[in-house]
Amino acid sequence: MHRPQQADKKTRNPIDKISEMATVKSKLLVAGLTLLDIDRSYQLPRGTAGTTLREPNAAGERAIAAALGTKPHLLWRSRYHGSGLRKSPQPRENYERPATMAQRQNGAAA
Repeated sequence: MHRPQQADKKTRNPIDKISEMATVKSKLLVAGLTLLDIDRSYQLPRGTAGTTLREPNAAGERAIAAALGTKPHLLWRSRYHGSGLRKSPQPRENYERPATMAQRQNGAAA
């Protein structure tokens, strides 16, 4: 049998963060929600939900998860332990911005 995969693996690829962001955005799109709708519905400062996609923000994570009818640790595996507890402090790599599309394309061409 295979061992369960850990959410807090030390060897994370920057692409994992991009796919994590894309997964959350696609779920919002399917649900017919925008990030601004979430900010308004959960009385968050404007832009909080959008920033939460890139950087850890507990209030934004809870609001997005609640809007999608799920739990935050199921959406952001890089920010939570396998048990569902939020990592505190957050790892440094969770605050690093992923490369832009142009940077990724230039890196692949080189």
